[in-house]
Amino acid sequence: MRIMAVFAHPDDEIGCMGTLAQHAARGDEVMLVWTTLGELASQFGDASHEEVTRIRREHGAWVAGRIGAQHHFFDMGDSRMTGNRAEALQLARLYARFRPNAVITWSDDHPHPDHRMTAKIAFDAITLARIPKIVTGAGGASSPPAPHLGGGGGSIESGEDVSRLQAWRDPIRFYQYYAPASPYPEVLTDVSDSIEVAAEVMSFYHDFYKWAWTAEQFREGRAQLGRMAGVKYAERFNLRASHLRARPYLD
Repeated sequence: MRIMAVFAHPDDEIGCMGTLAQHAARGDEVMLVWTTLGELASQFGDASHEEVTRIRREHGAWVAGRIGAQHHFFDMGDSRMTGNRAEALQLARLYARFRPNAVITWSDDHPHPDHRMTAKIAFDAITLARIPKIVTGAGGASSPPAPHLGGGGGSIESGEDVSRLQAWRDPIRFYQYYAPASPYPEVLTDVSDSIEVAAEVMSFYHDFYKWAWTAEQFREGRAQLGRMAGVKYAERFNLRASHLRARPYLD
């Protein structure tokens, strides 16, 4: 199984780290993707753009490396995303490269516009990735080169000829961070075996940004979800589907 987590800024991924760690530990392929470099984070004060983006890239690389995931940064502009076709097309070409079976992203109603726009293009990219002439550029649309899967190093794009890409037409399960107003069914994942990794990632960001939100509060939040689901720790999502899959028997 291949899972891609698509978020706007490094640290957005905290809400699904237990789930991603579980899958990576099982041997599934996991990729963390950020649509921006998070360059406007207020905690950096007067630090230069180059310094901020360097640190943010290092943070993303550390988190991905901690769970054995691939990672990729786009540069769609922190707090400047619009959710347009060009943004979705960049992500669609990454889908065509990585070929995910599941995507995890933000909810549709988060107050931050980058979060909402990231969720929008993550969903739009599913359809764009299915159309060969869009993915390869044969339809006449000018677009950036195909993203590289080697990580978020010095080059954001690889320059690879997109004509070599193949459309990704397999079904993609689309998971979003839980939102009470969502019309879609809830899914809770048991992260009891990966809570330590998830808490380590949360503490990594906590220590850097000096958040008021503590590691103890993080664990308690996962424990509350676990009590809802009958496990020790859990994470919660909405699955963008009308109904959950049928099960052979009732629990």
